[in-house]
Amino acid sequence: MTAPGSASRRPVVPTDVTVSGTAVLLTISGPDRPGLSKTFFSALASLPTLVLDIEQVVTSGQLILTSLIAPDPATHRDAEQIEATLSNIERVATIVVGELGLILNVERRPAEDAPSYAHLHVTVLGSPLRPAAVAIVASSIAECSGNIENIERLAAYPVTAVEFHVSGADHHLLRSALTAEAAAAGVDVAVQASGLNRRAKRLVMMDVDSTLIQGEVIEMLAAHAGCEAQVAAITEEAMRGDIDFKESLRRRVSLMAGLDASALYRVAEEVELTPGARTLVRTLKRLGFRCGIVSGGFEVVTDRLAHDLDLDFTMANRLEVRDGVLTGEVLDPVVDRQAKAAALRRFALQADVPLPQTVAIGDGANDLDMLEAAGLGIAFNAKPIVQRAADTSVNVPYLDSILFLLGLSREEVMDAEDVAS
Repeated sequence: MTAPGSASRRPVVPTDVTVSGTAVLLTISGPDRPGLSKTFFSALASLPTLVLDIEQVVTSGQLILTSLIAPDPATHRDAEQIEATLSNIERVATIVVGELGLILNVERRPAEDAPSYAHLHVTVLGSPLRPAAVAIVASSIAECSGNIENIERLAAYPVTAVEFHVSGADHHLLRSALTAEAAAAGVDVAVQASGLNRRAKRLVMMDVDSTLIQGEVIEMLAAHAGCEAQVAAITEEAMRGDIDFKESLRRRVSLMAGLDASALYRVAEEVELTPGARTLVRTLKRLGFRCGIVSGGFEVVTDRLAHDLDLDFTMANRLEVRDGVLTGEVLDPVVDRQAKAAALRRFALQADVPLPQTVAIGDGANDLDMLEAAGLGIAFNAKPIVQRAADTSVNVPYLDSILFLLGLSREEVMDAEDVAS
């Protein structure tokens, strides 16, 4: 039996090793096939080296594998040993890559050139995505002193989504620059800080009208009451922020006094989900997110949606009904701009989710406070005032595109769908 503290214990490996001097940047390219990476690094395994950086990309069956390899400072005593190891790295890499039938590029670099961790994620959604848009994004990153360390495709359907991993750029400066360029480029761009909080967002709250569902419930209800044009005009004023939401709601509801209350239930059956809405909610739920809706619309509709989509939280306005007809009054408290933000905070507390780990999605001026309060506020096909205030905007008609802003790929979404089914 070995005594405590003897050689049976695993050796302590220092985690703060600083590597300086010269390293070898090895770039391999050619047709991809299984086992290439294993074969390449197995050949280097016999050398006293460290892997300072590594990246592999496969595009349309073509491999690019880049690695920065340096002599291990713990096993080298002088410049002669270091040079011998550097030469061996180059020699072994040349032999194995030649045997694999691939192309090798060798370049010596200072070991300090190992890139820093990518601090920002720049997600670009295009439908379609054109080269000019990619050029504009790359140019903006460069002008903000950012360095693109990696680009990966997240999805080709229902939109093309690519993500740039960027270091060295100021978050707010880059977001401002890209916001100004995105509209002209015909793409949606989101700039988010890297780190656990990005994927750790655990509560998603959505507006309902023109966000989770297509159209405005109050306008559908107004169609039954024969006052659709008047209601639509007031709705547009409110969404632009020209009039207070609470005032606009009361004015619109007053036009429907005397309408049979059964119309509410007919409208609840008529609403259509936004394309991708069911996929968004189902994927989030499968991944452990809590989901809810907060609406300036009406409880009859939101209750049905909450049941249909298995939502965790819901809040909406209540219409006064007397003798089976609408009185034209909204019961207090009215779910307005301030109430939506308060609901987000309350639901986050109930779910034990910190506000920085929440996402809010909306399209109108009454969503502004909620979008600001959330860790990530997303304007979905929103009015200009909302797009300017939100953290990012999505202007494609697919609600599940928001999953790509959370760093999920289309493949991960499909995997979640397969497991759920």
